[in-house]
Amino acid sequence: MGENGAVPSSRRSRRRPYSAGHVPLDPDRLRGMTRSEGGPDGGSYSVRQVRGSDKSYRCPGCDQLIAPGTAHVVAWRNDHLLGAQAGIEDRRHWHTSCWRARGRRRPTR
Repeated sequence: MGENGAVPSSRRSRRRPYSAGHVPLDPDRLRGMTRSEGGPDGGSYSVRQVRGSDKSYRCPGCDQLIAPGTAHVVAWRNDHLLGAQAGIEDRRHWHTSCWRARGRRRPTR
């Protein structure tokens, strides 16, 4: 404590010391990032991995429900006829395995 009872301020930097190693990249954080892939119709799609949600969705690949809390893929067309916003609004939720098999089968919806 200082002379008047106050705690002296720390002048040290709170940043990571130069001698400390870098924080390793966490691949799980990258799963939430959007990437571009070819879709079932040959078009370009934005694709995002989702850990789960509070509601159920119907997968266009198998026409089955994706249960709440199930990890899955969300995909939307990049070159939508009515523009980018319409593509996002027209996004579809796929089972991860159905999205991977999209080249071997046609969407049911």
